[in-house]
Parts: sequence; structure tokens; C-alpha cells
Amino acid sequence: MSRITRVEIHAFEFDARNLGVFTGAKSIGALSYAKGAITRLMKYAVRIETADGCRSEYVTHWVASASSLGQTRMLAPRLIGRDAREREGIYDDLKREARQFDHMGHGPLDIALWDWAGKQLGCSVATLLGAHRRRLPVYARIYHGDRAGGLDSKEAFAAFAEQCYDMGYRAFKLHGWNDGNAREEAANVLHVARVVGDRMTLMLDPACELRTFADALYVGRACDEAGYFWYEDPYRDSGVSAFAHAKLREKLITPLLMTEHVSGIEPKADFAIAGGHRLPAFGPGIRHGDNGRDEDRPSLRGARPRRRGPRLWPGPPPRDGGDAQLELLRAGAGRAGLPERRAADLCLRLQ
Repeated sequence: MSRITRVEIHAFEFDARNLGVFTGAKSIGALSYAKGAITRLMKYAVRIETADGCRSEYVTHWVASASSLGQTRMLAPRLIGRDAREREGIYDDLKREARQFDHMGHGPLDIALWDWAGKQLGCSVATLLGAHRRRLPVYARIYHGDRAGGLDSKEAFAAFAEQCYDMGYRAFKLHGWNDGNAREEAANVLHVARVVGDRMTLMLDPACELRTFADALYVGRACDEAGYFWYEDPYRDSGVSAFAHAKLREKLITPLLMTEHVSGIEPKADFAIAGGHRLPAFGPGIRHGDNGRDEDRPSLRGARPRRRGPRLWPGPPPRDGGDAQLELLRAGAGRAGLPERRAADLCLRLQ
């Protein structure tokens, strides 16, 4: 009765107002504020049906792209005839099938199978993962800077951070501009901290736009000076070089948050073992469908070193289906190797 009989993939489009394409490609990093602009965006939904009539769904968000959609369409036929209860076996087979790709199209199918399990048991995916919290701290995450009258200066970034504070946010993550100008980025880091750093936890995600290791080091030192909580995917290696980021980590105080762009559980473990970060990035829909319990996957357990030693992660594995980064912030700040004042300050601000 749990045999998969049908997999549907529904692509749909909608107009996003005041959002423009700044790099010529409709990727997530290409979008920024553009007053009056209308950009046509595409997302897609997945539905899985089994012989007993149970249906599960997942609707993609920023993961959706023409590339991801193509992968999902390629992988979906492999589900027909499989037992939907055997998520781990399906996961393992699809992982191999997508080995020559970035696995972004794998995640939506994996998450839809978790939704199927939840519907069979009459509970949410969060409950399946052992969730116990009813409220989670959040941070304001912004689009990249623009040159169109939005986030077009360090003053505009600081003013928007203050607006977010007034809305109730106590943490703010910056995405700079797409130009890769290290001096401009560092000046922005320092200015925003001067304006709101005494009352907001600040994080920086250049989204790999800085051009060299030297640029990443320069901006990272600005993060150190300003007391940023993390520094994420700084430069043009595309966030995949464990060796380079282990070297960068040696030279900075600010924790590196990495592996959003690392495909596969075993490579994520490799990154951690190599010392390439203090905080790992997980999130629903990313790559293989990181759902906050990847640490429990057999493939990750097999990738760990077998000697005893400190946990490679800064705290307990996240237990909710929400943003695992924030789980790590609250549960693991004190174990991340941060100065005691900064770890305590972070937890207070996220209450």
C-alpha cells in the first residue's frame, strides 16, 4: 500500500514587483531591489502519491531554478514502484544518480517523502524530527545591495537594519554588492556595526562575490573589528575549498559558516574534519534536502573519523525542521570557540 504510483512536478510562474535582475542570470544571487521593476520568476511543486491514496507535497522556494527542475524531472521516475517508507534507500540511490550534478533537484523529492511519512502518522515533519520548540529566533536576511535607490550605500544598509530592529528583529545578515569590491564591503561591515551593533547580532554573507583570498581576509578582519557573529561563503572558490577556509579561519576570530555550496553529506563531513568552518550550514531544500537531521544519516556516520574526540560541530545536532543555522546559534554558541562575551551576547539578543 505504500508503493509509489505517481510523481507529479508542477512548474509555475509569477511576477515579483520591485525586484530586478542585476547579473543577467535569474539565479538567486542575481536579484536585487529595483523600484518599479517586474521580474517573472519560476518555482515548482512536487507531489508524490502511493497506492493507498496518500499524497505528499513540497513547494520549492529559492532552491527552484531551471537547473534544479531539470534534475528533479530526471530523478522522479526512479521513485515509481518504490516503497515510500524506505526514504533512506531512495535517498542513497538518488544521490548516486545525481552524482555528476549539484543535487539541488534531489532535495524536493526527499522532502516530499518526509511529508508523506508525516501524513501517514498524522504529524508534521518537525514532529518527525523530534521538534520540541514552538517558537524559533529569526534574523532579517536581505537581498544583495543594488545601485537603484535601495540598498545602494552603507548608510542605506544601516537604515534598513534599524527598520528591521523596530520590527522586532534582533539579528541582521548582510549581503553586499555583486561587484566584489573588498574596500566597499569592509566599510559597509564597519558602518552597520557602528549604527546597530550594540543591539543587534550581525552576520555577513558575501555569497562568494569577493574575488580573492586576500579580499576575503581583508573583509574578514573588518568582521573581527566589528564583532560579527559569523562570516559566510566569502569568495570566488564558490564556498567549496576546505583547505582555503581552514587557512582563512586560522587568521580570523569571526567564525566561518560554510558548506551551503558543498554537495553531499560525505564532503560536508570532510569540510568539518579539515577544519574549514566553525558553523556548518544546513537548510530545507538545499542540495540533497538537508532537513536538520543529516548528522543521523548512515553515510555521514561512516564519513566521521573513528577516533574519539570533540564533536566536530559546535553543538548538538539541530532537531527542528526550521533554519538549522539558528538552532546552532542558540544551542552551540558557547561551544563554537567564540569569546565568552560574544557567545553570551548572541544568546541574549536572540531571546
